[in-house]
Amino acid sequence: MTETVTDLLPLIIEGIQDRKGKNITIVDLSSIESAAASRFVICEGTSSQHVAAVADSVRESLFDKVHVKPYNYDGYTNSQWIVIDYDDTLVHVFLPETRRLYDLEGLWSDAVITQVPDLD
Repeated sequence: MTETVTDLLPLIIEGIQDRKGKNITIVDLSSIESAAASRFVICEGTSSQHVAAVADSVRESLFDKVHVKPYNYDGYTNSQWIVIDYDDTLVHVFLPETRRLYDLEGLWSDAVITQVPDLD
């Protein structure tokens, strides 16, 4: 991989915004030893089809622009919560009600949490 994990963040956000993903939150977990990754990027789509489209956009954006493929991804079966694994960054694309149910921001409330404004 020629890009560092840090360099992927703008492309991840761009991929989310390209398909009108909303309520983007960055959860910086780098100072928490027990965290599964250094960073979560969390967002939502309005329907299961929209969730899948947003996740596809992130994957396509990173592959097309910097030739980076995720290590793994899961959740396309019902597309209520799709997670994409980019090593130190996990991208979570949720339906709003599923996001509220799992409340990752609340679970990791001791992390530094940054909101990214919606484009519209």
